[in-house]
Amino acid sequence: MRIIVSGAAGFIGSHMCDRLLLEGHSVVGLDNLLTGSMENISHLQSNAAFQFIAQDVNLPWASEAAVDVVLHMASLASPKDYLAHPIETLDVGSVGTRNMLELARTHGARFLLTSTSECYGDPLVHPQTETYWGNVNPVGPRSCYDESKRFAEAITMAYHRTHGLRTNIARIFNTFGPRMQLQDGRVVPAFLDQALRGEPLTVFGDGSQTRSFCYVSDLVDGLYRLMLSDERYPVNLGNPREMTILEFAELIRKLTHSSSPIERRPLPEDDPRQRQPDIAKARRLLGWEPRVSLEEGLQQTGEYFRGKATVTAD
Repeated sequence: MRIIVSGAAGFIGSHMCDRLLLEGHSVVGLDNLLTGSMENISHLQSNAAFQFIAQDVNLPWASEAAVDVVLHMASLASPKDYLAHPIETLDVGSVGTRNMLELARTHGARFLLTSTSECYGDPLVHPQTETYWGNVNPVGPRSCYDESKRFAEAITMAYHRTHGLRTNIARIFNTFGPRMQLQDGRVVPAFLDQALRGEPLTVFGDGSQTRSFCYVSDLVDGLYRLMLSDERYPVNLGNPREMTILEFAELIRKLTHSSSPIERRPLPEDDPRQRQPDIAKARRLLGWEPRVSLEEGLQQTGEYFRGKATVTAD
């Protein structure tokens, strides 16, 4: 198939391009490089089945050649990025999603939206199932991201119901792995970077808030299976192994053999207290569940960050 991937130079987007090419598809990657990096896809430039186009998906874009699938993965996903670019975040979830849906409709293509567990906000239901409507502050500092994704889901379903478009919606929970930005503000790169440098690990609040971490290759496998499925309603993709941020900090210290102390800071506004996916739907419909352990994934991610530190030092 010929597949369009928006956000192709991003963390998850670049790994998705790898998987699609491995499966024998041809890929056209779109990215405006606001937060993506050409380094993430530099290894694909010599692949005849891959084409990169510097394109802001908030602007109209058309493909003269046939399109079989559109994967809309463009988004500013880290708090540091979307708090710095709130309007761009809202645009890519609204205008960008509409443009990519129109591209899919024009070509009679499948469409997959990568949404987020942030649609659940600070959840009152635990673990989070796809039928839970969420507890989101629509005017808080995180609303630019949360509401952009909730709108993206709504317009995706509207295109499915109105135009009969074959759509899929993935609600992605915390994902980590190589190609994450060290300074993107999320807890995995932050803790690994701090531990490798021997700096204090920054824990917000009392550290009792929970997260669940999925390795990127597992997440991409779930996305690929969902892309080929007939499920039109949202599907959670994440690792249900839940731990507190304090427990996670201790694990990072153990794996990196670090003696970094814990440094506490005030909890950011609207920071979710609990985050754990119920993946029963993905297991049932996609035959999917995570296979890479947290420890194994962190080892691989740590090696990637060590390599980056060496390159920077050189």
